[in-house]
Amino acid sequence: MAVGLLANEISDLCLGKPALRCLSAAATVADALAALRRSGDAAVSLWSCCADLPPPTGADREADRGCACVGKVCMVDIVCFLCREENLADPAAALRSNVEAVVPKVGGLVRHLEPQASLLDAIELILEGAQNLVVPMRSRRGAAPRKNLLHDHREYCWLTQEDIIRYLLNFINLFAPTPALPINSLGIIDTDLILAVHYYDPAASALRLIPESNLKQTAVAIVDDGGQLIGEISPLTLSSCDLTVAAAVLTLSAGDLMAYIDCGGPPDDLVRLVKERLEQKNLVTFLESLDEELAFSLPSASSSSDEECGCGKSGRVGGYSARMVRRSEAIMCYPSSSLVAVMIQALAHRVSYVWVVEEDGSLAGIVTFRSMLRVLNEQLKSMS
Repeated sequence: MAVGLLANEISDLCLGKPALRCLSAAATVADALAALRRSGDAAVSLWSCCADLPPPTGADREADRGCACVGKVCMVDIVCFLCREENLADPAAALRSNVEAVVPKVGGLVRHLEPQASLLDAIELILEGAQNLVVPMRSRRGAAPRKNLLHDHREYCWLTQEDIIRYLLNFINLFAPTPALPINSLGIIDTDLILAVHYYDPAASALRLIPESNLKQTAVAIVDDGGQLIGEISPLTLSSCDLTVAAAVLTLSAGDLMAYIDCGGPPDDLVRLVKERLEQKNLVTFLESLDEELAFSLPSASSSSDEECGCGKSGRVGGYSARMVRRSEAIMCYPSSSLVAVMIQALAHRVSYVWVVEEDGSLAGIVTFRSMLRVLNEQLKSMS
């Protein structure tokens, strides 16, 4: 069975995955916002489809020379961009900026991988820092061509750390006895990845930490004065909110923001509080500009950026209601929790991390999909 697992190609994980929706890297921030609203996806991929692209190198050498995925953008990138001091006076102008202005300046977050690549190849790229793997989808025999093909007449999907962890869970018995061991015995509880603010700190103080947590695929912990974990500000949860959540980030405390972004919509008293504080900060025009820009740009945002990349309008349609919305309650485990229990816990809640707390609730560390994969990868190598 172990031989069969190692013999599988990465295309086996792509079965049933939807075709990747794309956006030209020449698009604006408003175009990216419109694409996110239309698709309901957590992120939209950015593509550079130019004949004069430099030849790909390294692990990306198999990527098509004329069309390559160069990154991704999500709602939290746009929210944090609008909250920058230089954009507060004129958010409408900020939305007309090139989308590259909001994309994290970190290379290797998105990597190309051919469908015949091995599972070990995919895991190695993730351990190197990749968040999404772009894989060409095998053409379906007899299927009619679809409108959202790229210039090279291929469709793509992307794989995440969650996809690979979920896949390995099907073969978890091959890794025995490791999955049953407590996580504190495996050396995967990370303290360096902890990003935290206090409950009564201004939410704006987390503006530096939110993009960082998005890069690390974790969240910003909210703790009390005793260091006990109360909740979190998750990039995933922020991405399920309307763009006007930027006003809440600028005006509320971290604890109030946690309540504001919780599923079910913000409480009326917090909405009133945001408006009052916007007036105090002379930022009323900021919220009004966002409302106007949302009303003006989103319905009229054309799909020209998609079409530059060869993508049509096919696919899922929906706004934020179509997104998977998660509560801001932190997902926690204990140092004595087993590896497999933590894996299942993270997969069940659709997160790529689990906070580790002591018996008294104090924050002790965090366990991520990447650290889990590091342990499982060592065993996979020993099987080969």
